[in-house]
Amino acid sequence: MNLALLSTAASLGIIHTAIGVDHYIPFVAMSKSNQWSYPKTMLIVFICGVGHIMGSVILGLVGIWFGSQVTILANIEDKRGDIATWLLISFGAIYMLWGIRKAIQNKPHRHITDSGEEVWHSHHAKNHDMEAAENHAEQSGVARSFWPLFILLVLGPCEPLIPLLIYPAAETGMMAVAATAIVFAICTIATMLLCTTIVLKGISMISIKNLERYAHSLAGFAVLVCGLAIRFLGI
Repeated sequence: MNLALLSTAASLGIIHTAIGVDHYIPFVAMSKSNQWSYPKTMLIVFICGVGHIMGSVILGLVGIWFGSQVTILANIEDKRGDIATWLLISFGAIYMLWGIRKAIQNKPHRHITDSGEEVWHSHHAKNHDMEAAENHAEQSGVARSFWPLFILLVLGPCEPLIPLLIYPAAETGMMAVAATAIVFAICTIATMLLCTTIVLKGISMISIKNLERYAHSLAGFAVLVCGLAIRFLGI
């Protein structure tokens, strides 16, 4: 087994994930805005990471089977990347606008009681029925937030993986292809989990209680900026 190749796969898996903010910022944004628990967030990151890797692995294996050139597969990866980036931008913009609408609806307002007392409240005030409804909404929210992230990660290419798969296939056989893909996948997903954890822990140290009403709109804005940075700055 070529240790240099496996070391390269590990290094590229870590570096391309750490640099690519789309591998963890959207998860942090959705986790904070939807108040996901840490285990739930990590599970979602893991599942999306597996989907992210498998998309490029399947493309690479199809290319190997049909003898496609690296340049052809790389061009397909570029097209996938463009589609994923524009979907990320669209998702961020739509989620931000939805969050703004939700924040406006939950704006604190006042009522005058029969005794003339002025009472301020927002729609965050809860009773038992409202808590049950919010628990149901949370489950729906997880589904609404998970599937866009999963689809975006599946469409998003792992640019270094295609040449890493093609080279060992041509030189040393399918065992090397499998080992390279596994090492790259482990390092990529582990880095996604680590980066998501670091950013989540960092944000948790900042008091944003006064901004809770704007959590969804801020999350959408973060995803939007992430997509724009990838599209126009090449991050």
